[in-house]
Amino acid sequence: MSKKPPETATGQPLPSLPGQADRLLRQLEWHVIRRLDGLLQGDYRTLVRGSGLDLADLREYQPHDDVRHIDWNVTARLNAPHVRVFTEDREMSAWFLLDLSPSIHFGPQGHAKRDILTGFVAVLARLLTRHGNRVGAMLYGAGGTTDAEGGGARAIDAVLPPRSSRAQVLHLVHRLLQQGIVKSAGGTQLGLLLQAGLGGIRRRSTVFVVSDFISAPGWEKPLAQLAQRHDVVTVRLFDPLELELPDLGLVLLRDAETGEQLQVDTHDKAFRQRFARLAAEREATLRTGLAAAGADTLELRTDDDLIDALLRFMDLRQRRAGPRLSAFKPSPRTATV
Repeated sequence: MSKKPPETATGQPLPSLPGQADRLLRQLEWHVIRRLDGLLQGDYRTLVRGSGLDLADLREYQPHDDVRHIDWNVTARLNAPHVRVFTEDREMSAWFLLDLSPSIHFGPQGHAKRDILTGFVAVLARLLTRHGNRVGAMLYGAGGTTDAEGGGARAIDAVLPPRSSRAQVLHLVHRLLQQGIVKSAGGTQLGLLLQAGLGGIRRRSTVFVVSDFISAPGWEKPLAQLAQRHDVVTVRLFDPLELELPDLGLVLLRDAETGEQLQVDTHDKAFRQRFARLAAEREATLRTGLAAAGADTLELRTDDDLIDALLRFMDLRQRRAGPRLSAFKPSPRTATV
């Protein structure tokens, strides 16, 4: 019996011949981008935003706003902090900060977190470049190299400067498809990737931080700093099995980050309950950290449809950009799909 070829995040077979990146991008353009094109670009207050210098409006300060945009005269007159809202340029730059550490390969064949990441990045990058915007990327954790100052932690593998062309998207997709599974090379420190973004992204941009956030502590502060300078969207990838174990009997579990293996009995109800409780605690801690950073969050499950995820998240961003002057102060929201 022939082995079924792996699939992309859209359910289409993943090409394995030369030109893999081009064929995958063509599939995504045909099945996904045609449905989304215009929705992300028709209104620049939906998913992505540019920058501008022309004053458009004033609204009450919200926790995620840049304090440099506070209008102190209006603040003193109304006895409440208000910020200036500028006309957004139609040209913008977007950056993808991509966590490609070993845990990103977890998930069902053809629908692992890595496949979801590749599909998401390819779709958004192509949508943006089709309208003249520039996209760049920083890749972290896949090369197996280590940072001399990070105690053996993985380092930044590559930086793709922002450019506006289909060739740029193909280059990025090719790099993602070429990344294999790297054996243990130290724990993941997502803070290194965020610090690289802080130092390397000069112009105000829309920044997509794509990760499963399985990392050593310490990423919360640089994420908050990044969100103060840029319009940050955290894209969290996860698989349902990371939250709750099914009853499968004896199972050999392997930690993708450290390589440690452990055989467990999933027939044991008490063990499954402990696992679920610890997973729930980690979820609560993670959500608290993401909310405190002041960035919008999109959660992508390995068993969800990419198009539905993007449409729901666009709706959230649209509602959040509602009335300009109101007493409503929304906190950063999470779109779970």
